[in-house]
Amino acid sequence: MIIRTITGSFLATLLSVSVPGYSAPLQAQRYSDFDHYVLALSWQPGFCETMHQNQRVLPSECQNQQEQADKTQFLTIHGLWPDLPRSIARQGVDRQRWMRFGCATRPVPNMPEARASRKCSAPDTGISPSLAEQLVKQMPGAGGSSCLERYEYAKHGVCFGFAPDDYFGAMLRLNSEIRHSAPGAFLASHYGETVSRDALNQAISKAYGEKSVKAFRFMCHGNPAWLTEIQIAIRAGSINEPLSPASFSPGAHPGNCPAQFRLDTAGF
Repeated sequence: MIIRTITGSFLATLLSVSVPGYSAPLQAQRYSDFDHYVLALSWQPGFCETMHQNQRVLPSECQNQQEQADKTQFLTIHGLWPDLPRSIARQGVDRQRWMRFGCATRPVPNMPEARASRKCSAPDTGISPSLAEQLVKQMPGAGGSSCLERYEYAKHGVCFGFAPDDYFGAMLRLNSEIRHSAPGAFLASHYGETVSRDALNQAISKAYGEKSVKAFRFMCHGNPAWLTEIQIAIRAGSINEPLSPASFSPGAHPGNCPAQFRLDTAGF
């Protein structure tokens, strides 16, 4: 693909033109003393299959799944989660509690809790109409009756004082970069197939270097397993730069996917 040969600086320019709101850097106004973000991306058919198998009420984005000529379109945005700030950890908060409650964590930030079962009860984010139009293309749960963007901002964004357009604009940019990377191409080219984690690791290494492999967590469901989500740890200081080997924050947990898993297809 041509875009893989574009230099980092030109790629950033290209994406800033195509994603309204990206041009302003993402900056935390409060609790900025954290090390990394987790970019959570869904493999949309796998997410919907999990909802179906668990006999959950299917959200509209799963009911209305359609095949796409460009299979990278199935890599969609779940959220962007700042890690536990050190100033909050000093109040006796551990990472498990932080990831469960986010901005509602007590004693701080102690903001109103956003509940996954009532996402649309969270306040409107106030994002611009132009960005909202772009967001729904990459975050199918945004808007409508799912209100994923409200939930994500209330739980992971509002207490940091992120400007909503900058917060969601960063997600759009990052997801676009992953879609156009070697891992994105791997997922698209093996759509509907069973793949090995080793082969996917090789694609990550090709794009971002061997050390970056440990920054990618792959989450699966079912037996035989299918992919549902990719969680990518990105250094806080690199969040406004094009992704490179220096962008990632390797961790110890590779996720729960087995050695082989399926890349599910749209529909049930």
